[in-house]
This record gives sequence, structure tokens and C-alpha cells, in this order.
Amino acid sequence: MTKKEVAAQIDELRSKKIGMFGKDFLLTWEKSAQEIEATFLVAEILRGMRQNSISPRFWDSGLGVSIFKDNSTRTRFSYASACNLLGLSVQDFDEKKSQVAHGETVRETATMISFLTEAIGIRDDMYLGEGDRFQREIGAALDDAVKEGVLPSRPAVVNLQSDIDHPTQSMADMLHLVNHFGGAANLKGKKIAMTWAYSPSYGKPLSVPQGIIGLMTRFGMDVTLAYPEGYSLIPDTLEVAKKNAAQTDGNFAVVSSMQDAFRDADIVYPKSWAPYAVMQERTELLKVSDDSGLKDLEKRCLANNAKYRDWECNEQMMKGTNGGKALYMHCLPADISGVSCKEGEVAATVFDRYRNETYIEAGYKPYIIAAMILLAKVADPSAALKAIMQRNTPRTAVLP
Repeated sequence: MTKKEVAAQIDELRSKKIGMFGKDFLLTWEKSAQEIEATFLVAEILRGMRQNSISPRFWDSGLGVSIFKDNSTRTRFSYASACNLLGLSVQDFDEKKSQVAHGETVRETATMISFLTEAIGIRDDMYLGEGDRFQREIGAALDDAVKEGVLPSRPAVVNLQSDIDHPTQSMADMLHLVNHFGGAANLKGKKIAMTWAYSPSYGKPLSVPQGIIGLMTRFGMDVTLAYPEGYSLIPDTLEVAKKNAAQTDGNFAVVSSMQDAFRDADIVYPKSWAPYAVMQERTELLKVSDDSGLKDLEKRCLANNAKYRDWECNEQMMKGTNGGKALYMHCLPADISGVSCKEGEVAATVFDRYRNETYIEAGYKPYIIAAMILLAKVADPSAALKAIMQRNTPRTAVLP
């Protein structure tokens, strides 16, 4: 991408109707189509700046606070990279090292970590009914603190994965597809198979498949969701996908066969998740610290998973896709048969063939997160990015 192309994208951004300033990014379906497009555009502008060795630092100082209630590699480092790209230092909030253990409230925690903070990234995905609620509670506390004059400005809350949606993942996935297929317009009518796949573990969140069906249906794609009996998602998210497909002349279908989902697909996304009912039961057991109940649930769930070992993305499955050459996608880490586990989501030969593609897919996430932060914190993002381009500060040191 040339500097001239980056400048043209900044001009294009000015034409977008954006109302993201001062608002958190929690669910993709809460944003308008133009706001989704603007997020992609800013991500590409920031990526272009870095490719041209232009520093996109918007802040000279400030914090990006991260709250991870679940393990993470890609999203944790993507958030840190995004904050650094914009000039923010990252501070992890560890509840075990905080006063939360002594009864500190969410309201107090949100305020105490926010005096010089520009963004708060939160991953809270393991408890149904809790992750999204917690993120909104943090946001409400910040609103009150600013209104009452306690905080000089409000940090933007970015959903790094909740129980409902994983917007930084689905947006990175979509930007990968936009570039892979040569533009968003070329995605219309493309078939993507978002399918459950076998895993020798249980309790994986529902937010990735929910995020995929909730976003891809907004681009007029043919989205097919597949899962075995009993492995349904949160009902409300299925309704979101149906509504989106109807509005974009796309298609959304639910089938009970991986083969059916893969048939003539242009993109496949085989990913394990726990049944909605299991996650509901698991949440209640976790709330009361019922270790015995959790062990029994895990045993039952793994036994049920084992009934569907044939739900694997293998060479035979891939032959049924469009020309046998569908693009394989995954949020990573994938359960790779014979590599990371005996039997898993994807055959080693398939994964190896698309390994670099999945890495490229993951590489969009830092820019997506940075775009979400910038659009929430800057009233006129086009003017701000234009000023950064004109400043033309080199990202690397100028050697004699």
C-alpha cells in the first residue's frame, strides 16, 4: 500500500456517517453498516501507515488497561500491539493482585484504573449471562465518573471476547476475507460454513460462532451454521443472523451435517464450542464453586463430544467444497489431529496447507482493535489521521 493509497482511504473515511465517538465497542450488530466499514477502513489506514514506516501514534502518553478473565495469546498480544501502535502503554489488571479480593466494587475498580486511561479491553467469555453484563457495568461506572467530574475523560471499553460476541476476532476474520477476495463487494453470495468440530476438551465459549454468523450475514453472504443435535447457540444470536441475512439479501441456514455445510462452500470455519445448555449448567456450577458438579459435567460433555469424532475438517470434507479449494479459517489455536491432540477439529494436512493463511488472518486483529479505540476516542478521525500523515514521523530511527 502506497502513501497515496493511504491518503485516499483517509479521504474516503470522511464520507462515512460515523457515530462511534464516546461509545464502547461491545457487539458488532450494535454498530451501523457504515460504522463497521469505517472500522475496517481505519484498520487498513493504520496498517498502511506502518507499512510505509509512518508512526501512527495518536497519544504521547496514557494507558490501555487489559482485563483478561480467561487465557489468551493472540488477543492479549493484539491488544498490547494496538495500544502501543497508538502510543499507549499497557497495564494488565490482575484481580488477584488488586483489592477486588477485599470486596472492591466494579464501580470503584472501573474508576480507579481510569484516571489516565484511554481504553479498557475486557475478555470475559466463560460465564453465560456475565461477560457482556460485566463490560456494560464497567461502561456505566465510567459514565457516572465522568458525569460527576471524577474522571477528566472516559476510556473506551473494547470487547476482547464476551459470552455473546468476539468482535475483534470476527472483524479481523472479515477484513481477511475482504482482502483475500479482492473487496467487500465480492463477498456477496459467497458461502461460508461455520461448523462445530470435534474437540477432546469441553467448555469452549460460544462467542466465536455467534460473532461469525452475526457479522458475515451483514455482507450478503450465504452463511450456513452446522452443529450436531444439542450443540445450539444462544437463541437471540440466531435471530440476529436471520435478520441480517434478510436485510442484505443474503442467506442464513442451520443444518445438522458438516458435509452439508461444506458442500460448495467458498470458506470453511470448523470450530468446537460447548452446547448452550452445557454452558448454562456450567455457569451455575461455577457460581457456587461446585467442583464435584463441574467434574461430572465435564465427564458427561466429553462423552457426548466423542459421539461426533467424525466432525473433522479433513481432506475428504474439503473435496466437497467449491472446487475442493475453500479457504480454511480458524481463530486459533486449532485442535489439530495427530499434532496437538489425537483427534481434533482439523486434519494436519489441511491445517498445514492453510497455516500461513490463518496467521495472516490473525495479523489483522491488532489493527482492528486500534481502529475500535481510535474511533471511540476521536471526534473527527479523518482529520486526526490526515494530521498524522502530514506529520510524517518515521516509525524507525533515521540513521546517519
